[in-house]
Amino acid sequence: MNITINNTQVEVVSGETLIESARRVGIEIPSLCYVKGKKHISSCMVCSVKDCKTGQIIPSCTTVPTEGMCIDAESEEVQNIRALSLELLLSDHRADCEAPCSMVCPKGLEIEQMLNLYDTGRHEDAYAVINAAFDLPTVGCDDCKVPCEKVCRRASVDKAVPIRKVINELVEKNAVAGSTEAKKDGNLKSRTGSKSDKNLFQSRLGRFTVKEKDWLKKHVDAPSGCLHCACAGNVGCKLRQYATEAGIKRPRYEASSAAQVMKKQYVTGKMWFEPAKCIRCGLCVYNSNNGFTFKDRGFGMQIVIPDESRGNVGEELAELCPTGALYCV
Repeated sequence: MNITINNTQVEVVSGETLIESARRVGIEIPSLCYVKGKKHISSCMVCSVKDCKTGQIIPSCTTVPTEGMCIDAESEEVQNIRALSLELLLSDHRADCEAPCSMVCPKGLEIEQMLNLYDTGRHEDAYAVINAAFDLPTVGCDDCKVPCEKVCRRASVDKAVPIRKVINELVEKNAVAGSTEAKKDGNLKSRTGSKSDKNLFQSRLGRFTVKEKDWLKKHVDAPSGCLHCACAGNVGCKLRQYATEAGIKRPRYEASSAAQVMKKQYVTGKMWFEPAKCIRCGLCVYNSNNGFTFKDRGFGMQIVIPDESRGNVGEELAELCPTGALYCV
C-alpha cells in the first residue's frame, strides 16, 4: 500500500500508523502522548496532520493509513494547529523550566543547583558549583545588587532565600586549597538546560494562591528556605522541546491548572510525581498495571497514583513522561 506524505510517496508497512510511516522515511512529526511500542491513546494533538482529500485534521499517532491517502504534515496551517495544541497544553502546566534566581545571575552561577546541594548536605559539591562560576577566593556577588533574591519565588510566600549569605557560608567553610578542585572540571552535572539560549521556551509558575502560600509555608522547610522551583526534568522535556521548535518563548495563556503547585508525591525508588506539570497524556496509566489511574472526568480529570498502587510501577515509567511530571532524582 502506498500513500503520499508531503508530496513524497511512502510505502506503508503493515500495522503502521501515519506517524510511524512518516518517521520511518525521515519525516519528523512531533507527539507528546505517543511512544513507539507503548500503549497510548491520542490526546495531545501535537502530531496533527491534514488529510488533503477530506480537509480533515487528524492525529497521526492513531490514524491507520489507507490506500492512496494524501497527507500534509508540514504546511503553515498544520504547524499553526500544532502550536495551538501546545499553547493549550501549556495553559494547564504550572512549572518553572529554570529557577528565576539562576536565570538572572550576572555571573552565570547555577544557584538552584547550588542550593539543592546545600540543602541535601553536599556542601563540598555546592562549593564546587560556586567555584566553577566565581574566581575564588573573590566571591562574585560581594558587590552585586543580588537580583537573584529579588526574583526569588520564596519572597512571595514569606521572605526571599538569603542566597548571598548561603554562598558566603559555603565559601568560608570550604575554602581549603585543593579541597574540591577536582570537582571543578565538570564532574558535577548541571540540573538545568542551556538557559543562556534565549530561544528556549521558558515556562512560568504564575502567582501562588493564598492556599498555596499557606501550604508552601508549612511543607517546604529546606535549610536554605529554597522552594527548588526549577524543573528536575527540564532537560529531556518534550513539551519544552516542541514549544521551542514552534517558536513559543512564553505561555500565551494564564496557567489554569487546578493541581497544587510544587506538590511532589513519592512513587517508588528514585521516582517522584508532580501533578501540576502533568498534561494527562495517559502514558503512565496505559503502561502500568494497576498503578497510575485517571480520576474524575472532563476538565477536572487528573492522573493519580493511589498509595496502595505505588508498588506496582517501576522507575522505567518515568522515561515515558513527556513533561517531567514523572521523574527520577
